[in-house]
Amino acid sequence: MVKGANVGLASLSENVDAVIVSLGWASPTGEGDADVSVLLLDANGKVRDDADFYFYNHPVAPDGSVQLLGKVPVGEGSEDRIGFDLTAIPAEVDRIVVAASRYEGARFDELEDLRVTLADGSGEDLLRFAVDDPGAVSAFIFGELYRRGDDWKFRAVGQGYASGLAGLATDFGVDIDDDAEAETAAEAQAEAEAQAAAEAAEEGTSTETEAETETGAEAEIGAGAASGAHPAPAAPGESEPPLPAPPPDALPALPSPRPAGDDGKPPKAAARPRTARKKVTLPKAVKKSLAENDSWKGARLFPVSALKSDRDRETRATSVLLSVMAQVPEFGRRLTAAFGAPTGRMETFTEVSLPHGDTPRRPDGIIRVERAGKLWTALVETKTNGNPLRSEQVQAYMDIAARRGYEAVITLSNDVALEGSPLVDVKIDGRRKHKVALRHLSWAEVAHQAQLLIRHEGVGNSAHAWLLQELLHYLQHDNSGCHGFQNMGAAWVPVRKGIEDETLCQGDPRALEVVESWERLVRQVSLGLGGELGQKVLPVQRARRGTDPGARRARMADELCAEGRLRAELRIEGAPGVLAVGADLRTGRLRTSVEIPAPEQGYPLTWAKRLVRRLAEAPADLHVETLVEEGAGPRGTLERLRPEPADLLPRSGARITGFRLTLFKGMGNGRGSAETGFIRSVDDAVQRFHGTVLTHLDPPAVRRPAAVEPAAGG
Repeated sequence: MVKGANVGLASLSENVDAVIVSLGWASPTGEGDADVSVLLLDANGKVRDDADFYFYNHPVAPDGSVQLLGKVPVGEGSEDRIGFDLTAIPAEVDRIVVAASRYEGARFDELEDLRVTLADGSGEDLLRFAVDDPGAVSAFIFGELYRRGDDWKFRAVGQGYASGLAGLATDFGVDIDDDAEAETAAEAQAEAEAQAAAEAAEEGTSTETEAETETGAEAEIGAGAASGAHPAPAAPGESEPPLPAPPPDALPALPSPRPAGDDGKPPKAAARPRTARKKVTLPKAVKKSLAENDSWKGARLFPVSALKSDRDRETRATSVLLSVMAQVPEFGRRLTAAFGAPTGRMETFTEVSLPHGDTPRRPDGIIRVERAGKLWTALVETKTNGNPLRSEQVQAYMDIAARRGYEAVITLSNDVALEGSPLVDVKIDGRRKHKVALRHLSWAEVAHQAQLLIRHEGVGNSAHAWLLQELLHYLQHDNSGCHGFQNMGAAWVPVRKGIEDETLCQGDPRALEVVESWERLVRQVSLGLGGELGQKVLPVQRARRGTDPGARRARMADELCAEGRLRAELRIEGAPGVLAVGADLRTGRLRTSVEIPAPEQGYPLTWAKRLVRRLAEAPADLHVETLVEEGAGPRGTLERLRPEPADLLPRSGARITGFRLTLFKGMGNGRGSAETGFIRSVDDAVQRFHGTVLTHLDPPAVRRPAAVEPAAGG
């Protein structure tokens, strides 16, 4: 499509009740990124209320009509995907705007290959709009979906906003609350409350007694009472002081104003959306166990001790996952929305017999979603314990789904799918009018989504949270067989020996197998770390614009043969730099590092002292290197630099551009994920570097949108 063009979705596909819109871009440095947002507009071109604004602090509509599905790595960078259930969009919504924004002075003209694609429910791409010149803007409207009678159309917009996300949202009627002072005060109040709670827990029953005698008036004061602050009485003729404002966290439901209740309390004002990112804090205190000793194990909803065979593991894992998906709507929608499933009542089944030739087929599971009398159905084929998917089995399920009018076949295994490298080869009969989507999930991705919901984003009630926690415990148990990618493949040992003996030649197909396994491992490590942190962790793909994924892997295979090294980079949201991971197969060492820029103000000695002070809890063997404009800067271990931070200053007086922090670790020998295995050693190295180094560094500058100004065309 070209800018300004429009097209009806019904003319492109018959399966457009649910669509996936993907916004993509590439960055020459590998560090550029943007965040997507969606606005639902009425016939007047405005949101009905602030709840029609979907972004990172408000990613999912309660009815499932809009779901921000997050980022996925692609060949040249990343794509941010949005799921729309067009049948669930309220009738009052006339137009849906799809946009993205950047922060900290970043502009869209610094990115490459900006594009928007739209896929139907079967996963087939229907349209693509490439943005040639976005301009020096910090927010950008890629396109919009709009109604024409009973049908939906898409328009390629390509309009920029110099005023950022806040300006864009405000222009469409969203009331933004991004008061920096209020945010700082709220965070300070939250910290004070946490400290007060910790002190109260230490004081024990005496504190509890005092709490019980607290008056109703003091209880109403809430956070002020907890911190020891009380409002001053109103002077004669003055109105009473307002109650403290609630902390502006995630975008809540936005009810209409309510009249004063019987108790005379004034109604609470509805919170406005904040484009400054919400701060998620995990509970620090763990409830004390009632067990007499460590040998007592808590009863589990999904026990794993009786699993003996691969068949038992596959059957149990399928039943456990599908049952939780049906009982926890947030989780079920999260996993199926990306596959084109609508929002509706979900039921799941296992061990269903379906006719296929002379002998019936029994898929491991079936997912059905009902909405407005229509059914969406997916067959599920599960593998555990590292067992590979079989092409002939998946092909049979694709044929059955096509004949019966089902929408998808979902494969689930420990393997990680790569772009341009399918896990199974199936043939699609182009003569068939009904199209079936073939989608893959890894067990690591399932665990990742469960972690995000229960630890960071929240679910509807405590029972749902408990079910997800039980599922996560099951998936992470050694006996479940759902461990994620855990084997570097048959080529791993021959390639390592070839590198050690210097007999591995460029073009050896085994090197390409190792590179693909390395990419799968890096993606799994990203999922695991992102689930724990509740932040986006994505592999960085530094590639020329338009580079084919296969060509990129072939180049990495040639580098492996020539240098004996595997390299990767991870972009962690909130980290001061990109985390680089390297495996040197010649020396058997893993290297994790990060480069942080020098401060814009101050003196070099102050920088060095502050950096060493921030790393007070970091490992003593951490290598610190000063980066200078020309040549090499001084370096040393943290143990040596702690008493003398001035040793980081270059004697030549060269201008310091930044610092590189590096940890080295021995590399596992085995191809698997056992304690001595390579996969375990890489995961441990990344976890250790993040936990002992990155968490102690200053985060990047707070990402705040620019002041609201009139929109500027792009």
